[in-house]
Amino acid sequence: MKSDDLINQLGLKAHPEGGFYKPTYESDISTETPHGKRSLYTSIYFLLRSKDVSHFHRLQSDELWYFHGGSPLTVHMITPEGEYKEVKLGLNISRGEVPQFVVSKHTIFGSSVDEEDTFSLAGCMVSPGFDFEDFELFEKQELMKQYPQHRKIINKLAYEK
Repeated sequence: MKSDDLINQLGLKAHPEGGFYKPTYESDISTETPHGKRSLYTSIYFLLRSKDVSHFHRLQSDELWYFHGGSPLTVHMITPEGEYKEVKLGLNISRGEVPQFVVSKHTIFGSSVDEEDTFSLAGCMVSPGFDFEDFELFEKQELMKQYPQHRKIINKLAYEK
């Protein structure tokens, strides 16, 4: 199946960070957070094509990623301590890929598909639930000042006006 087919058939729309998404579930149970009342958890489909990137952003909640299909997806992270880490989301366990992974709250992260002319389809569950008020998208200049040691990945994934 092609990425355009999945985008159309699943009803995905462009995500501000890059890629395509569709909310699939929002818990009817809510919880109080430092940022206000949020659903206990929310879930989306997320599709990223190899010609796109998911730009560096940060959430105020943990995000659990589930690999659904396509090519492996690399999740790039800059931890609150300033350390760079990456995880390959996929099904080739013998090559170090994992079928699910948690990006901890307050971590700056983005993603990419390394294989050319492919895509990756994942599911993302956020708890406490996602709210765009808790979403920070980072510009390249801002991250370069804060993390110059990660220049290469910042050039690849940071948003530029």
